[in-house]
Amino acid sequence: MGGQLRCRSRVVLGRTFNTHPQQLTLSLSQLPLGVLYCPRILAQVNDQYVKVAKLKGDLAWHKHDGEDELFLVLEGELWIEYEDRVVTLGPGDFHVVPRGAMQNPVCDEECLIALIETVTTKHTGDTWTAKTKSIDEQLRGVEHSSIGDR
Repeated sequence: MGGQLRCRSRVVLGRTFNTHPQQLTLSLSQLPLGVLYCPRILAQVNDQYVKVAKLKGDLAWHKHDGEDELFLVLEGELWIEYEDRVVTLGPGDFHVVPRGAMQNPVCDEECLIALIETVTTKHTGDTWTAKTKSIDEQLRGVEHSSIGDR
C-alpha cells in the first residue's frame, strides 16, 4: 500500500525529519540507500537514533568512547572485527558494541543493517575517513513519504 506516512516531526541541526513513522518496511529493495556506509536516520526514540545502512566491504577501525551501539542485521551477513575476536551476524542477529571498543564492521556482499545509537554518536568516532558521514549527511536522502506504509 502506498501513501504518505503520518509522523511527528523534529528539527535537528536546522533540518526537519519525521521521528515517529507509523510503519516502515526495511529492505534493500525498498529503501533509498544509494551510498554504501552512509547511515540514514529513520526515527528518534528518546535520545537514540534508529538508522539503516547498506554496507559492502569494510568501514574503518574506530571506537566510540562515550556510547554503545547496536547493530541489527536485516539482510546479508556482517562481521564485526575486534582487536581480539570477530563476531559474525546473519539476518535477525544483533550485537551491541561496547563503548570504547576498537571495531570494524565488514561484509563481503551487500548487507542491510539497522543501528540504534545515541544521538551524540559520531559515525566513525574520532577517526575520519572518506566514508565518514556527519549527522546532517545521515539525515539526507530518506523521504519517509516515499518509503511507503502498510
